[in-house]
Amino acid sequence: MVKGEFLTNLGVLWIGRREDRVTLNYALQIQFIKYDEKGNKVNNITWDDNYRNPFELIEAVWNEVPDWKEYFEVPDGMFRQKVPHYPERVIRELLANALVHRPYTQRGDIFINLHPDRLEFHNPGLFPLGVTEKNILHTSVARNEHLAQIFRALKLMEKEGSGYDMMYDELLSIGKPTPKPSQGDDRVMVIVQKRIIKPEIINFMSEADKTFQLTQRERITLGLIAQNESITAIDLTKALELKNADELKHWIGSLFERGIIKKKGRIRATEYYVDRNLLRTLDFKGKTTLKTIAGHRLRELILKDLEIYRSSQLSEINERIGLEINAKSVYRELKNLIEEGKVKTIGENRWRRYSFVE
Repeated sequence: MVKGEFLTNLGVLWIGRREDRVTLNYALQIQFIKYDEKGNKVNNITWDDNYRNPFELIEAVWNEVPDWKEYFEVPDGMFRQKVPHYPERVIRELLANALVHRPYTQRGDIFINLHPDRLEFHNPGLFPLGVTEKNILHTSVARNEHLAQIFRALKLMEKEGSGYDMMYDELLSIGKPTPKPSQGDDRVMVIVQKRIIKPEIINFMSEADKTFQLTQRERITLGLIAQNESITAIDLTKALELKNADELKHWIGSLFERGIIKKKGRIRATEYYVDRNLLRTLDFKGKTTLKTIAGHRLRELILKDLEIYRSSQLSEINERIGLEINAKSVYRELKNLIEEGKVKTIGENRWRRYSFVE
C-alpha cells in the first residue's frame, strides 16, 4: 500500500482521505436502480462521494438498500420458513467480485439493477483473459491481484476460485436457478433470478445435507438433479460447465454410492435422479411425476398409446404420455420395442411414424 513515504493508488483506495481518493483517475462509484413492472425507475441510490473504502462501500450497499430484506414465506410443517429474494452471501460476493475484477484504467460505474423478477450486476470492462461465461465456475484469473489479496484477507470474498461455487451452493439450496454471467461490448453482467423453481426441495436439501454431511460439490450436484427431477449426463455436464462427462465423478462424489441418487441408461444416455426411497425417508412433499419412470414401465406406456392411436410421430407419443418425460428416453424405448418386433416404423427422418404391431 505504500512506496517509500507515499501511499500507492491501492493504499489511497483503502486508507486514504476523501480528497486523496478523488484524485484517482477512476474512483469507485456504485449505483443501485430499482425498476417497476413497466421498466420505470422507482428508486435510485448512488455511492459516489469517495468517503468510503471498499469495505465500507460493501457495508453501505448492503445496509442502505431496503429491498435486500424482502423474502418469500415457504410452508415448513406447522410453521413458515423465510427465504430471501436474494441471499446476503450472494449479494456480498457479487459486490466483492465487481470491486475486485473491474479494470481500474476504464471509466464506468458499477450498476446494480433490481427488476421485479431478477437482479442484475453490471461491471465495466470484460472478463479477464481466459475466463468466459462457460468456464467461470472452474477458472479464476485475478485482474487486480493485490486488491484481491486484501479482500480475501478481510474475508470480504471467498478464497480464489470458490466464489461461484459458493453462489451455486447457496442458490440451489433454496430452490433457485444458478447465477448467469454474460459479457457485452464493454461490461460484464451477472443475473440472479428472484423466483424459486421448486419450493419443496428447500427442506429436502436441508435434510439431505444434515443427514449425509455432503460436500459443497455434492450439494451443488444434488441441487441440480433435484431441481430437474431427472437430468441426463450431457445436461448435467453442461450445467456444471465441465469439459466432458468423465469429470462428473468428481462432482457426484459419494451421492451414487450412498444411494442418494440413482441412474438409468448407459454412457451418453445416462440419466440421474433422486432415489425415491430417500424422498420418502426425508418426507419429501414434491409432486408426482413421470420424469423418472422406469424403462420397462415406459415401454408399456408407449405400447398402450400406440395400441390406441396406431400410427404416430415421436412428438405426438411424447405429448400424450407426458411431456415431462425426456424425448430421448421415449426414442430409446421405441428403438428397444422395434428390436423386439412390437413396433414398426413408416417413413424416414422428420416424417417417421411409429406403428403398433398386431
